[in-house]
Amino acid sequence: MDFTISWIGALIGLGIAIVLILRKLNPVYALFLGAIVGALIGGANLEQTINVLVSGTQSVMGTVIRVLAAGVLAGVMMESGAAETIAQAIVKKFGGGKAILALALATMIITAVGVFIPVAVLIVAPIALSVGNKMGISKIALLLALSGGGKAGNIISPNPNTIAAARGFNLDLSHVMLAGIIPAICGLIVTVIIASMLKNKGVMVSNEEAVDNNKADTSNYPTLGKAIVAPVVAIILLMINPIGSLSGIEALAKFKVDAMYILPIAGIVGMLAMGQGKKILQYTTSGINKMTATVLILIGAGGIAGLISASDLSTQVVSLIEASGISGTFLAPISGILMAAATASTSTGVILATGSFGQAILNMGTAPLAAAVMVHTGATVIDSLPQGNYFHVTADSMKMSIKQRMGLIPYEAIVGGTMTIVATLIYGFLF
Repeated sequence: MDFTISWIGALIGLGIAIVLILRKLNPVYALFLGAIVGALIGGANLEQTINVLVSGTQSVMGTVIRVLAAGVLAGVMMESGAAETIAQAIVKKFGGGKAILALALATMIITAVGVFIPVAVLIVAPIALSVGNKMGISKIALLLALSGGGKAGNIISPNPNTIAAARGFNLDLSHVMLAGIIPAICGLIVTVIIASMLKNKGVMVSNEEAVDNNKADTSNYPTLGKAIVAPVVAIILLMINPIGSLSGIEALAKFKVDAMYILPIAGIVGMLAMGQGKKILQYTTSGINKMTATVLILIGAGGIAGLISASDLSTQVVSLIEASGISGTFLAPISGILMAAATASTSTGVILATGSFGQAILNMGTAPLAAAVMVHTGATVIDSLPQGNYFHVTADSMKMSIKQRMGLIPYEAIVGGTMTIVATLIYGFLF
């Protein structure tokens, strides 16, 4: 595009989109409308505005394709009961004495193997309510264990947010997943520590709530050995290239198969291992249905990202950072934090941050992998605000009021902030 939109128009467009989302307008329409109004206010004509939208949505198509492919693995893990089998096995293994660690680890692992974080929380929530009732653990501690564990798993998963971070900086998905391991472990540790400190504070789980959430029939769920086949296959295939690169084994390093192929293959192999080959249509249909809402939001995010990319907003932000005297490295985590907070979504926040500030981040000397990890972890800090669905889904899963759920946000920010600080220290300054 041979024109530049005023940064004021970009900010107004983003602000309009946020307000409309808060007013309960469909996020896709809110993002598109914000992009259109912002472009027009910023000096674009009607034709240029369409070009901005088309360019922005085209930029996310690579991510969209991979997210749809990931739906096969997600559908298999959720519909077969494999994810719940894994969660129950982890909690049972650790026992009641380490309940908070078990719940956080279970949610982390389920999210890490490709299940959306809201779904992972929904899967583990009934177990958490039962354990919390027996052990006398408060709801806020239980949900922090689930949410914090989910955040940790989310930055090392083949989920839409990680795919978006990888595609935003033209990296292999496996490299971004692998780079998030240390921040994820730190996030898990902080989650367990804070949740343990909160276990006697707030509202406790009633007997009725514990009973109501334990009615699921698990008799047809797969055994643990069969349940882990799909995620194990996915992890092995995704890690072949990074392991080859690190070890110097050329044959492995040349294995460059995109996640678009690996994730569906892993899902189908897992389905066959569980003896559910006849349900391939059911599982894949469920998977793509669960991905549809995310894909639409990603397209909407592409529209607003196109607006910001066509503006001089990133130039203004870079100038502000330089004038303040702080390191340009901080642009990556700051952009992730702000964009995810604006949209109350990790994946949408990553799309906006990479699409709007990606080139500016790289121009300041930050390596692509470091940029991806810092943006990605930054997007987990305050992404659970009330304008997003994650806030409400998790509140309902633990039978919490809006006020009670609001009280959890600062603790979730500590978990996300810890992962961001660790990622920034490691990739922004040490390497």
